Amino acid sequence: MNKFEELFKAYNCDTITDDAVKKQVEQILSGHFDENNNIGVYKQCFNQIDLTSLRETDTEAEITAMVEKVNNFDNNYPDIPNVAAICIYPALVPVVKASLTEPVGIAAVSAGFPASQTFVEIKVAETSMCVMEGATEIDVVISVGKFLEGKYDEVYEELTEIKSACRDAHLKVILETGALKTASNIKKAAVLAMQAGADFIKTSTGKIAVAATPEATWVMCQAIREWNEKTGIKVGYKPAGGIANTDDAVKHYTLVKKILGNEWLDNKLFRFGASSLANKLLTSIKKEDIKYF
Repeated sequence: MNKFEELFKAYNCDTITDDAVKKQVEQILSGHFDENNNIGVYKQCFNQIDLTSLRETDTEAEITAMVEKVNNFDNNYPDIPNVAAICIYPALVPVVKASLTEPVGIAAVSAGFPASQTFVEIKVAETSMCVMEGATEIDVVISVGKFLEGKYDEVYEELTEIKSACRDAHLKVILETGALKTASNIKKAAVLAMQAGADFIKTSTGKIAVAATPEATWVMCQAIREWNEKTGIKVGYKPAGGIANTDDAVKHYTLVKKILGNEWLDNKLFRFGASSLANKLLTSIKKEDIKYF
């Protein structure tokens, strides 16, 4: 038995089933969704957003305008805490750095995002450059193809090299759960990423059809809880992709709260990757149609 087989066995990755996960999710949401479906939770979810723009058409002017809205947010909505971070492509990190005046993070997608199908040397170099230009957080995708081939050692080595290149920046590792398909694979990828030093584990890029699902959240949060119990280390969680409305956000919030507890309910350990969600939450909070972002 190699070290990764031992690792997966220690976390019971092969015994978890999709049907069991689905039942657990239904049970938690049916019993606890309503108690979290309120304006206080909407505000908390808003404060956990990585405000994201990852379009091929993004321009410096558009990103600067987005940053200015973040800068002015407290003046417009003093009763709502600001977003947690701004998430952009590497080339736009200097643009955000130059114009951001609020204490929110600068999150750069890196390492060949979103496919992660490039040389590890490029992944490391791109990550280093993002940090050099001002990124405080780095979001990368595991080599999904290698993972599905069972080349866990290669996936692990890549992540440890990228982690080293992050220096003081936090590393969020995207599993691309929709491509992993099974609960067993998702848990294995989560444990592998944490073993490699991930500060956060994240569901998805938002670039494939299946993104963040409640089932993926349940599996990944279970892995985080077990990791914390075994190591004492708290790893953050970020569902991303497909979280388009307030109900979706509350569902993920409810699962995180039930599985990981109140300690995970701030933006140091829980984020949402989203673009349209910010306006939807503002609309739910203010009870009027708001298109601020």
